[in-house]
Amino acid sequence: MPENDTSTGERTRRAVLGDAHVDRTEVARTDFDRDFGAFITEYAWGGVWSRPGLDRHTRRLLTLAILCAQGNEEEFVMHVKAALADGVPPEELKEVLLHTAVYAGLPRANRAFALAREVLDAAGEG
Repeated sequence: MPENDTSTGERTRRAVLGDAHVDRTEVARTDFDRDFGAFITEYAWGGVWSRPGLDRHTRRLLTLAILCAQGNEEEFVMHVKAALADGVPPEELKEVLLHTAVYAGLPRANRAFALAREVLDAAGEG
């Protein structure tokens, strides 16, 4: 497993979410949530997302499916935007959501389709 370090996590986080998103998030940090942000960067981005067992594209699709299944709308939208910016085609996003509908439920997938469609429309890909 890669070392859990902030620099690896920061590089991975920026590669997955984009500099603009990370910069906005960091500017908004306060003393209250700064340690939590460092924790996420070190363990989620530096530990899990940086592991060699799955490529980043697969991790991205898994993340979208899990966020859809859990109903985590803000995180889902953020990751849809990042996926599109990284070249994930809308057709592939659609397949992930269809597959998730079978295993996580139609209401969650229905909502995820609506959210993804809003992101696609805003990006001119809808």
